[in-house]
Amino acid sequence: MRRPLSLILIALGAFCLTLAPLVKFYVADRTVLAPLNRYQRSQLVATNAQYFDMATFRTRKGVTLIAENTVRGDTRANGGDDSIAVWDSSSIIYDKAFPDRQVDIQSFRIAFDRRTSELTECCGTHVGGDPKVRMSGYGLLYPLANVGKRDYPFFDLITRQTVPMRFQGEEEIGGIDTYRFVQQVPVTRTGAVEAKVPGDLLGMGRKAGPQKVDRYASATITQWVDPRTGVPVRVDQKVDQFVRTPDGRGRMTIASADLKMTEASVASLVRLSDGNAFKIAMVRSYVPYGGVLAGLALLLLGGITGLLNRGRRGKAVPAPPAPRRPDGKFGDTGPVAAPKPASKSEPVPGRAAGTVPPPAPRRTDGKFGGVAPEEAPPAVPLTYTPVPERPEGGTGRRPGN
Repeated sequence: MRRPLSLILIALGAFCLTLAPLVKFYVADRTVLAPLNRYQRSQLVATNAQYFDMATFRTRKGVTLIAENTVRGDTRANGGDDSIAVWDSSSIIYDKAFPDRQVDIQSFRIAFDRRTSELTECCGTHVGGDPKVRMSGYGLLYPLANVGKRDYPFFDLITRQTVPMRFQGEEEIGGIDTYRFVQQVPVTRTGAVEAKVPGDLLGMGRKAGPQKVDRYASATITQWVDPRTGVPVRVDQKVDQFVRTPDGRGRMTIASADLKMTEASVASLVRLSDGNAFKIAMVRSYVPYGGVLAGLALLLLGGITGLLNRGRRGKAVPAPPAPRRPDGKFGDTGPVAAPKPASKSEPVPGRAAGTVPPPAPRRTDGKFGGVAPEEAPPAVPLTYTPVPERPEGGTGRRPGN
């Protein structure tokens, strides 16, 4: 059955208005999640750095250090709980002049809620292979698509403590209006060194002899975060690690570097964040608000179309054309003069010239043509009378002939 266009438009408008809140309040809540599988590489470079070279047993200054960071998601580590994401991270710091000499190696595993990005204890989390470390706050991500201009508790993996990440303002990075956060990690003891260190390396002179020392670290970490996604698109780290004696008289630098993320790594993170921001905007803004506007427009268009159709039905409809006459022409249906009988010279209308008329109907006697004749009297049989023979030599003529 053919339906009016106005009903179709109204039905489509109602569908769009129903779809819009469904996408915003139901679909978005189940699709805006941190990914389970993430593979991301970034590089940081520090110039004019220094570190203690264990190979030569002396401090190198004015060197270039490179930090290679890799983040990889483990999709099977959450035990089937898809609300939890588990990511492994590793960082290798080495001297650019001696790539085979590793200055420091850091590794850890974090587990966090895919919706809020808050760290949780499960799934074999560890820091440097130590599973006893308790993590809290945030790790590699900020609140997903919900970053505010405020401070956040952020877990520092070097000192293994939660330190506030403070909001410091806004700044454009790679075309994105980011929020800049700064974390000041105070000098913190990270552990004891088993071997004793010579006093001359600690600045105490040779006469001091080997000294027992503890390891300390401090850092200033700056992150530029895309508030649309919660992804840091740039990370700079100013790290200072050293050892010192319990009384504080001796000290030796282990590593001191101002690491800055390379432009290539920043561009890669910007592309990643832009892609995630578009997906989030689709289910949170574009589809819901576009559905409302499209639904209202379709309803309005359907109502206008219905009113126009009703106006057309109210107008007088012209009478249909006269039916065809018996003679095959259109016009008045009044009495028409009977057609003239067909003759040999004048063809019958509607019959092609030269065509033979159909035979007459069959008669009662089984033959075609005309009306059956009346019954004739029975025929009288003919008799033959022999003629007498002529006299011999006669002509057979009568006398007088």
